[in-house]
Amino acid sequence: MKKYIYIIFILVIAFNSKSQTNAKRDKIDELRVSFITKKVSLTNSEAQLFWPLYNEYNDKLDALKFTFKHTYLKNLNPETLTDKEAETFLLAEQILKQKEVDLNKEYIEKYKKILSAKKITLIKLAENDFKKELIKNIKGSSTE
Repeated sequence: MKKYIYIIFILVIAFNSKSQTNAKRDKIDELRVSFITKKVSLTNSEAQLFWPLYNEYNDKLDALKFTFKHTYLKNLNPETLTDKEAETFLLAEQILKQKEVDLNKEYIEKYKKILSAKKITLIKLAENDFKKELIKNIKGSSTE
């Protein structure tokens, strides 16, 4: 019986930890949407069309990176790395980068159907500004 209670306890802790991580990610996503929407002055109709595409793009980008990480980085050991493994890794990394470029091109074309090129560019600049602000806030809160 104690064994089952222990297992349930571990599962609850793991689930709670995952929930906190998801809550933090959701909060950052909310802040990103608000920051970029205001910075670029997206109208309500633009925002309603843009954000689902933006999220779809980021989900696909995350999936590409996740697959690469778990296929190549997870098992890569620098101490036992052979030249053949290094070549395989470098080729896979190049393929990943090309897929990222292709995905970016695809979504820029989709964005152009709802936004001007100027707004798309402003969004990319606002993304960088948001990342800088986020890092600045994290550094500021970690020194307090």
